[in-house]
Amino acid sequence: MNNKIEFIENGSVTSVPGFKAAGVTAGFKKSGAPDFALVYSEFPAAFAGVFTSCTFAAAPVLLGREKVLAGGTLRAFAINSGNANACTGAQGLANARKSCEIAAEKLNVPASDVVVASTGRIGVQMDMSLIEKGFELAVPALSNDGGNDASRAIMTTDTVPKAVAVKVKINGVDVTVGAMTKGAGMIDPKLIAPHATMLCCITTDIAADNATLAKLLEPCAQDSFNRITVDGDMSTNDTVILMANGRSGVAIAEGTAEFELFREALLSVMQKLAREMVMDGEGATKFVTVKVINARSVADAKLAAEAVANSLLCKTAWFGNDPNWGRVVAALGYSGAEFDPANCNIYYDETPVVRNGGDAGTPEADLLDVVKKREFVITCDFGEGRGEYWVWSSDLSHEYVTINADYHT
Repeated sequence: MNNKIEFIENGSVTSVPGFKAAGVTAGFKKSGAPDFALVYSEFPAAFAGVFTSCTFAAAPVLLGREKVLAGGTLRAFAINSGNANACTGAQGLANARKSCEIAAEKLNVPASDVVVASTGRIGVQMDMSLIEKGFELAVPALSNDGGNDASRAIMTTDTVPKAVAVKVKINGVDVTVGAMTKGAGMIDPKLIAPHATMLCCITTDIAADNATLAKLLEPCAQDSFNRITVDGDMSTNDTVILMANGRSGVAIAEGTAEFELFREALLSVMQKLAREMVMDGEGATKFVTVKVINARSVADAKLAAEAVANSLLCKTAWFGNDPNWGRVVAALGYSGAEFDPANCNIYYDETPVVRNGGDAGTPEADLLDVVKKREFVITCDFGEGRGEYWVWSSDLSHEYVTINADYHT
C-alpha cells in the first residue's frame, strides 16, 4: 500500500468532515437489535453508485439506478436491515420512493437527494410505519461520531460490524475516505454501474463531479467486492454508494497524479471491507485466496479462479483441513478456461501440489500444515500466457448450513 495512505483508528463514514450518521432500532428485527442506519452529508455531495446485476433487483436498487442516471447531488443514504423490499412489485417501488420523501421532510432536503437500501427477507412489503419510526429516531441522533453505530445497524447475519477510514495527503492536504459495509452470506457480488446481501456506503471529502466518481468507483468495485465469494449466491440488493462533499478543497480529474493517489486510497478502503466480509462469512473458518497466473487470457484466469473459489467440494475440503487437490483440478477442468493440463502447476502457499498436471510428490503432511491455517493461498499456474486473476473465498462449514436452514428475519 502507498505509504501516504494511513488507516484511522476506529474509522468510519463519519471520520470524513461534513458527514453525520446514526444507527437506531426501528423494530424491523425481532431481536430488538439496531436495524436502521442513516448517513447524512451536511453539504450537497456528488455521488456515484454500483448495483447488483441480478435480474430480480430490489426496489431500492431500481430507484438507486434511476437517481445515479439522473445525476445531481446527494444529502442522505438510509439503510434498513430486516426487510429487503425485493420482489415487491409496484408497491415496493412506491414504498422506496416514499422512504426518500419521509427522509426529505425530516431532513429538509429534496427527495431527489436521498437514496435508500434494504436488506433482509425477500418478498415482504415494507412496513412504512417502521420506516417513519426509523427516521424519527435517526434524524435527531445524527452525530459526527455516529459512523460505528450506523455500521452496527445494517448487520444481519454479520457477527461484527465492518467500518474503516483512511487519510491520504494529496497536494499537502489531508483527504479522508470512510466506509461501512455489511454482508456475511448471499455473497458473490457482480456489481455494475447503471445501465447480501452486501451493502456499502463510502464517504469522502474530495472534490469531484459525478462522472469522475463513477470512473473511480466501478473499477475499484471490480477489484474488491466483485473479487469475493462466500457462497456463490448473488443478492437482489447489492448496492455501493460513494458520496463526495468536497470539503477538503482538493479537486481531482481523471488522468492526473491526484486522481491516481485517491484511487489507491479508495481501493484500499474497499478491499479492506471486502476482505472483512469474507473473514466474517457465515460459519467461515478459513480465508482462501485463489490465484490463477500465466493463463492464456484474463478471461480464462477469471473462469478458473472463480470455479475453484465457488466449488462446494473445495470449500468443504478446506473446512475439513483436507488438502485434496483433486477437487481443485476438477474445478479448473470444468471452469471453461482453455489450458493444457500438462502445463499446469499448483501450489498451496509456496508448497508444490501439482506439477505438470500430476502429483508433485509433496508429502501429504506438508500440505496438511498449509490447509490447517486460518489463511492460505492456492496458486494455479497455467504456464501458457500472461493472464492473471484472483478471488477471495471462504470455506463451507456446518454452521453455514445451520444459519441458512434456520434464517428467517
